[in-house]
Amino acid sequence: MEKARHPLDETDSRIAAALLAAPRASWRTVGRVLEISERTVVRRAGPLFHDGTLRATAVRNPACFPDLIPLALRIRCRPNRIRAIAATLARRPDTIWVDVLGGGDEICTVLFLDGPDARNTLLLRDLPATPAVLSWTSYVLLRVFPAAFDWSGGLLSPGELSSLRAGQAQPAGPGSPALLPLDERLIAGLTEDGRASYTELARRAGTTALTARRRVAALVGGQVLRLATEVDLARLGIRVEALLWLTVAPGGVEETGRRLSRHPQVRFAAATTGPANLLVAVAAGDLDALYDFMSETLGSLGHVATAEVTPILTGVKRTGLVR
Repeated sequence: MEKARHPLDETDSRIAAALLAAPRASWRTVGRVLEISERTVVRRAGPLFHDGTLRATAVRNPACFPDLIPLALRIRCRPNRIRAIAATLARRPDTIWVDVLGGGDEICTVLFLDGPDARNTLLLRDLPATPAVLSWTSYVLLRVFPAAFDWSGGLLSPGELSSLRAGQAQPAGPGSPALLPLDERLIAGLTEDGRASYTELARRAGTTALTARRRVAALVGGQVLRLATEVDLARLGIRVEALLWLTVAPGGVEETGRRLSRHPQVRFAAATTGPANLLVAVAAGDLDALYDFMSETLGSLGHVATAEVTPILTGVKRTGLVR
C-alpha cells in the first residue's frame, strides 16, 4: 500500500523550496538564507533525501546536444489502460516527464529522443502498435525558456532567492562551452545524484575535484545542464497543476515565453511546433489561484490568442525521475 503523504511543515517546506531554487546550495548557505542553523538544515533535509521526498538530479539542455530531438506528445488512451501506458512511458530512459491529464484518458510526455531513428520508431512503430493508444499529437520543443528553472513555489522572498542564486553558477556569455570527453561522465554522475560531492564526481569522471568543480560550473553556467530538485508539490501545499497550450502571435512568442517563464507560478515554458506554439506548466495553490493566473497574467499578455488548459491529475515522472 502506498504511504500517505502529508504536507511538510513550514521549516521543511522552506528548506525544500530553497533546494528547488538552488539544487546544489550548501547546507550552510541554505541555513544562512533562511535564518536557521546549519545543523537544523542537515537534520531536516537529510531525512527528506533519504526517504525520497526530495531527489536531486540534472537534465540536459537538448539545444546543446544536436543529436537529441526534444518532443512533447499528447497521447489519447483507453481510460482503463492509461496507468499501464503511463508506467511504460515512465520506464523509458528517454522520457523526462510523464503526466496523466484532464479526464483520465490523456497523457502528456516529454522525451529527449536519440536522433531521427528513435523518433521514427516511436511514432511510426511503437505507438501505432499499441492497441490502447487511440491517437496522439506531437510537438517539437523549439526553445526551452530557462528562467523558470529556479522555481521555488512562492515560498521564498525575492531577497532570499537572490541570496541563494548569488552562490550558484551564473549564466555565461553568448554560446555554450565546448563539451569535453569527461563532461558526459560528469553529467551521468549528476543525473544520478545532483548533490554528489565534487570528490565523488571526480572519481567517476577520472579527474580531480577541482576540475570537476570547474567543469560543472561551466556546464551549468553555459546552460548545457539544468540542475533540479524533484518533490511532490502536494507536500508543499500546491494543490493544482496544469499544462497550458497557448497560441501566440509569431512575433510575440519570445517575449511571451520569457515573461511567463519568470512568473512564480510557472515551472516550465517552451516554444513548440504543432497546434499550439507555447507550452507552459503552471503550479497553483488552489483553483482560485489558477483562475487568477488565467485572467490576470494571461489576460495581460497581448500576443496570446487562445489558451487550452489541461489539469494534471497525477505526475508519474518528473525531471527524468519516476515517482
